[in-house]
Amino acid sequence: MLAVAKTPHIDLRIASETIPEKVLAVLESEYGEDLRIIDDDDELINIRDTEWYKSVRREMTVGDVLRIRRDNAGLTQEELAAKTGIRQGNIAAMETGRRAIGPRVAKKLASALGVAAEEFQTPWK
Repeated sequence: MLAVAKTPHIDLRIASETIPEKVLAVLESEYGEDLRIIDDDDELINIRDTEWYKSVRREMTVGDVLRIRRDNAGLTQEELAAKTGIRQGNIAAMETGRRAIGPRVAKKLASALGVAAEEFQTPWK
């Protein structure tokens, strides 16, 4: 079952065999007629195969990836510095592209952020 809530800025998809009734009730109360519930077995598309993803990825730098991963982990630059032993100023320089990310630093960042070190290798494209 797939529940889709659409408003001009939201496309929420919950893929599950069964969606709890409480979740559906909250979505229905919040979105009313804008809520569409689709019960089908359409094949999911890997986002990395979409043209949108490819175009966004071409525009991103390794520094962008670092900033996004840090933000997603809920960490400030200072907190990431404390977890990795990398100075906050160096993290800021990496995020803005003024400093390269070498293999050893990439491993430290990846370990702290729970991602693969390859995400911080150049070229990212």
